[in-house]
Amino acid sequence: MFDYDSELARHHERLLEALGVRSGDHVLDIGCGTGLTTRDAARAASPGTALGIDVSGPMLERARRQAAAEGLRNIGFVQGDAQEHAFPPERFTMAVSRFGTMFFTDPVAAFDNIGRALRPGARFVQLVWQAAERQQWHTAIRAALSGGSAAPEPASPAGDPFSLGEPHVVADVLTRAGFTAVEVADVREPVRYGPDAERALAAVLQLRMAKELVTGLDAVSAERALERLRETLEARDTGNGVWFDSRAWLVVALRSPGRGSAASARV
Repeated sequence: MFDYDSELARHHERLLEALGVRSGDHVLDIGCGTGLTTRDAARAASPGTALGIDVSGPMLERARRQAAAEGLRNIGFVQGDAQEHAFPPERFTMAVSRFGTMFFTDPVAAFDNIGRALRPGARFVQLVWQAAERQQWHTAIRAALSGGSAAPEPASPAGDPFSLGEPHVVADVLTRAGFTAVEVADVREPVRYGPDAERALAAVLQLRMAKELVTGLDAVSAERALERLRETLEARDTGNGVWFDSRAWLVVALRSPGRGSAASARV
């Protein structure tokens, strides 16, 4: 399984710094995956709580096992879609997401639903990817597997990992969903795709983008594509991992003290 926690370690540090969980907080983690952010929040919030939500059952099983192994009792996980899950109203003092909010089919409705779970004035801190062309991990891997012949990528629709790649888009959807004081900051940190080129190759081939680019190739073309990818990964093997440059937005917004339901206001 792809080790996203290792890949995103530098981003994770930046996210926790910005989040600033305090003792007694109640934290909602959107798209929690295997629960690293949720567990870190639970430790910092004690005697408060942390709740992680994700659509992936297998990832949540790993999250629960790890939380139990670490002896965390102020933590919970729920399987569901944050766009429509029935959260307790005004339960949480803050929300966080580490690259988990770009895939909503209706981002305004999703952020509105999350906002209703937050107390008035609560902070929502999230990391989202900037546009695809600003991600070396994306452009280099795509170029290697396509041989430079792949068609230009279409604009990112909702549900795409780069759907919130422009600051004005992020600010617009959050404002329409009832958030205020939206701040967007540039975060430039490398991502680590494995401890060495061979294990990075196995990890990259799990990515949807890689699978889509290789699918349909004949045996000779597929082998050439894999060799180009191997060379690309070897060129970025530092001896301490295979690293690619990446760009993200650190987004901080406040749940409006007097907000109603933005979803109900949209007709």
